[in-house]
Amino acid sequence: MTRGESRVREIRVGMGTCGVASGARDIHRAVVDVLARRGNGVPVRVVGCNGLCHLEPLVEVVYASGRTRLLTKLSPGRMGRVLRRYVPAGGIGGRLRDAFGAVVDRVLLDEAWQTPSDGQAESEPYLAPQRRIVLEQCGQVDPLDMDAALAAGAYSALRDVLERGSNPALLIDTVEASGLRGRGGAGYPTGLKWRAAAGQASAEKYVICNADEGDPGAFMDRLILESDPHRVLEGLALAAYAIGASQGYVYVRAEYPLAVEILGRSIAAAEQGGYLGQDILGSGFSFQVKLVPGAGAFVCGEETALIASIEGRRGMPSVRPPYPTERGLWGKPTCINNVETLACVPWILRHGAEAFAAIGTKSSRGTKVFALAGRIRRGGLIEVPMGMTLGEIVEQVGGGVGRDRKLKAIQIGGPSGGCIPAEMADLPVDYEALNRTGAIMGSGGLVVLDDSDCMVDVARYFLEFTEHESCGQCTPCRVGTRRMREILERLCGGHGQSGDLDELEHLAHQVQEASLCGLGRTAPNPVLTTLRYFREEYLAHLEGRCPAKKCMSLIHYRVTDDCIGCTRCAQRCPTRAIEANPYQRHEIQDELCVRCGTCLDACPAEAIVVE
Repeated sequence: MTRGESRVREIRVGMGTCGVASGARDIHRAVVDVLARRGNGVPVRVVGCNGLCHLEPLVEVVYASGRTRLLTKLSPGRMGRVLRRYVPAGGIGGRLRDAFGAVVDRVLLDEAWQTPSDGQAESEPYLAPQRRIVLEQCGQVDPLDMDAALAAGAYSALRDVLERGSNPALLIDTVEASGLRGRGGAGYPTGLKWRAAAGQASAEKYVICNADEGDPGAFMDRLILESDPHRVLEGLALAAYAIGASQGYVYVRAEYPLAVEILGRSIAAAEQGGYLGQDILGSGFSFQVKLVPGAGAFVCGEETALIASIEGRRGMPSVRPPYPTERGLWGKPTCINNVETLACVPWILRHGAEAFAAIGTKSSRGTKVFALAGRIRRGGLIEVPMGMTLGEIVEQVGGGVGRDRKLKAIQIGGPSGGCIPAEMADLPVDYEALNRTGAIMGSGGLVVLDDSDCMVDVARYFLEFTEHESCGQCTPCRVGTRRMREILERLCGGHGQSGDLDELEHLAHQVQEASLCGLGRTAPNPVLTTLRYFREEYLAHLEGRCPAKKCMSLIHYRVTDDCIGCTRCAQRCPTRAIEANPYQRHEIQDELCVRCGTCLDACPAEAIVVE
């Protein structure tokens, strides 16, 4: 081991929402306390999440060589033993006492997350297949430390543009040449949107960051804003400079209290540092940013509904055209981009349009951030090159599904997306390729489903969500989603009728074609894709069967002859559906059974089956 590898530069504690929920605040206090008792001079930094949400809470030891050691799934009581092994006693310059590769109580990754000097690759399996552009500083710096953000490159692209007095049209050309497309769902080219707004003859224009993230299981915006807020603010300022706006808004849902707090303090710090506000960096360019917490309506993710909400009206979509770039906030030209889109812009300007365009596919350039969730071994926030297949994401990044389970489907795009069967796992992450399957890229939710999931129930769940979140303005969405949900509930409840599938498909197409906004037009996607790729499951439900044994009304619990009469199932049954008969085969009273699975877990002889 070299001398540089034995010296600790700093310790980082992940304090994003996922870390805090896992006990990171107690871990942070324990780290500070242990180091204080030992007299170490090692600084402890509070950082955001690095995306490894499945391993929270996290502590990262950073050595002088740049190499890092990631400690995972920690508890406060173990911090003394852990830090004795990986942090030298007596200060930053001490020697490590133990072998660098040792494992302490299984809290260490098999392969440590290492950051080589070139910063291009990590050896940990979860990170190795990724390419981090948007997430490059997430988990690396304290989001509330302005000096650390500047040292990591924050506002360098904005400074360069302003100091050179660059023509805004050249900035738009660069973004357009990069091939950056909107990461909020539809994938509209960002450069074209900026150009349309810039071409409007108006002295007053606006830019808006859409951080109204409402998809179930999605947390891309939250993590980025909590971990690297200045990157998003810089992207927003560059968008304002490009189109000629002097006022910007960040619309973020109020259910993200930590993101709201960090973003508000970051805006104030940027203003104090001269990177936002009047006469930025003495360039003559002025740009104010206002933070607007949203009330949690999913439909406000639609840009015209978002505008209505900012204006103080009920968040309801309006007919387009005119588009917001023509007449948006307060009737003025408005450019709206989501968090991930804006976070790409500073990287593009620092590294060049060609570097971004070299990543991905011909029609989908760059990288895409996904919230990887569901039946997956390694869940969290990931960033992969466009063109990587869904199967590679599941297996290489996510580590595959659980033991003794099979991959069944990948639900992509949230409630507006679709379910891709395992047989199509070689499908690349590409806007057009996903659209051809009936799904969409969406904002970045990616839910992995295995053979224990019922696809009819999955479609019911997402449709129930969109029905609840419909603003109710147009009849096809308001009534159509309800009628579709009623059919799905009949199927899951064992009361399906012969014409239900045809009626369901007909309603789905009607809602898709006649709804006013994107919520209604995409709400049928989970239904249509499951009907297309998993029709046999729908037919089984018509016969009163749930192949996945998920729908409670279509399954029954039975005790087999393997029962040893131990009475454990009877003792734990919450509804007393099982009578305790010692040393005799037990029976389950079907009319009392609520299919909770408690007896299944309690039986030591595996004598209970689900049929």
